[in-house]
Amino acid sequence: MFRENKNLNIKKLTEREKKSNRDEKINKIFLNRKKKNDNKAGKKLKKESRIKNYQLNKKGEISRKKRVKLEFIFASFIFAVMIVRVGYIQFVKGDSLKQMAYLQQTLDRKISPKRGNIYDTTGKVLLATSSSVETITVNPLNIAKENKELVARKLSDLFELDYDTVLKKLNKKTAIETIVKKVEKDKTNELRVWLEENNLGSGINIDEDTKRFYPYNNLASQIIGFCGSDNQGLAGIEATYEKELKGENGKILKMTDAKGIDISNTSESYEPAIDGNDLVLTIDATIQGIAEKYLKEACIDNVCTDGGNILLMNPQNGDILAIASYPDFNLNEPYTINNEEQKANWETMSATERSNALQAMWRNKAISDTYEPGSTFKLVTASTALEEGIVTETDKAGEFNCSGYIDVAGVKMKCWRYYRPHGAESLRQALMNSCNPVFIGLGEKIGVSKYYEYLRKYGFLSRTGIDLPGEATGIFLKESKVGPVELRNNSIWSKIWGYSNTNDNNGFYNSKWRNIYTAKSSKTNNK
Repeated sequence: MFRENKNLNIKKLTEREKKSNRDEKINKIFLNRKKKNDNKAGKKLKKESRIKNYQLNKKGEISRKKRVKLEFIFASFIFAVMIVRVGYIQFVKGDSLKQMAYLQQTLDRKISPKRGNIYDTTGKVLLATSSSVETITVNPLNIAKENKELVARKLSDLFELDYDTVLKKLNKKTAIETIVKKVEKDKTNELRVWLEENNLGSGINIDEDTKRFYPYNNLASQIIGFCGSDNQGLAGIEATYEKELKGENGKILKMTDAKGIDISNTSESYEPAIDGNDLVLTIDATIQGIAEKYLKEACIDNVCTDGGNILLMNPQNGDILAIASYPDFNLNEPYTINNEEQKANWETMSATERSNALQAMWRNKAISDTYEPGSTFKLVTASTALEEGIVTETDKAGEFNCSGYIDVAGVKMKCWRYYRPHGAESLRQALMNSCNPVFIGLGEKIGVSKYYEYLRKYGFLSRTGIDLPGEATGIFLKESKVGPVELRNNSIWSKIWGYSNTNDNNGFYNSKWRNIYTAKSSKTNNK
């Protein structure tokens, strides 16, 4: 029994073992499959990882290529910009930058040229010239601090300047400051001696300059004009021929550092000035002087408050021999007023009033103002009538008749001698008598259109083009606005329409009458 159980147990053990072995095999198979699956999964993952890594590497390579390409493009752009910039600086801005560098490295002091002389028509009488003077400038950066007060005191005392103003200039951080211009050489020679005695040559410059001088003071003052402190022509011939008279500046060059301080052991370079050209006028100084003398006497004797002028021409060629204006002024002192009343009140006058007074004094009335020629203009009417054949003879007896008046647009226009008419006259006699009706009648026969044609031919409707500044135009009405009344005024040159509201010396012209018949004249003229 025991043995059977033993066998049974053995048998049971054997079945258990078999089952265990079977389970073990199953587990082993399962494990092997799992292992295989894991290996496959691992291989797949590795493969995927490799693919992914490859893709990433490829993308990274592409990114690097793109980055390199972009960096190359950017660097090329920057390089191109630099090339363009260098080219711009070299070829476009080169001259200006070179000039700027030059200006930084040099101190340029101007030398004024000698302005050209002005002569009268003989070429012998000197009307304007330039004398040699000197200008004092300083370089504050080259003057030692401990010497500035001493220098300021000397300069202010010698040239009669304000001490504080001079000292202020000496304390500036600039390369050049002007102390005084156009100083006579006796003063500058004294300064040279003082500088040498005190060993103060550095930073104080004494340079050549010129000053305009007029030997005859008031002679032909409105013609010649004058110059400013910088030798620039401001009026008259001096202004008109500025370009020809002024010349070209010279300069003194001195090497400096960026702060404007002189560089030691460097010398100054000197470029001389080119003097201006001389000018010969048609003005005859002798005739000019005579005209001015008698004009002054006439204005004083007749109390001409508005002054007067005389113009003399050579009839052979049109040369102007003299233009006398009164009052005149001293060319060497152009800012000194010549009117005694204004001079007494000068300090109380406003800046505008002073300016107006000076402008009036400098004004060349013969050029800038307009005048009514009066009966002298009858010569123009007479010559026009002769040219057009309206009058054929100057001495034809009884060709004209003065009854004391002439009817124009329904109005009787009187002769100046209406109370005792001239009666029968020739053209020559009418001119001698200055007979108004004769020339008013001639004007009517000539007509507006033809009359204005001759005014243009004579040059009355335009400027002469005289080489003096400020020439005024004529005061004629436009041709389209001229009717019988206006033509009458032209013919004898009575008072000009629109310029006077008073009766003229003939007693037949006033503003009311003018306004009425100016309106009527257009209708009459259209007929």
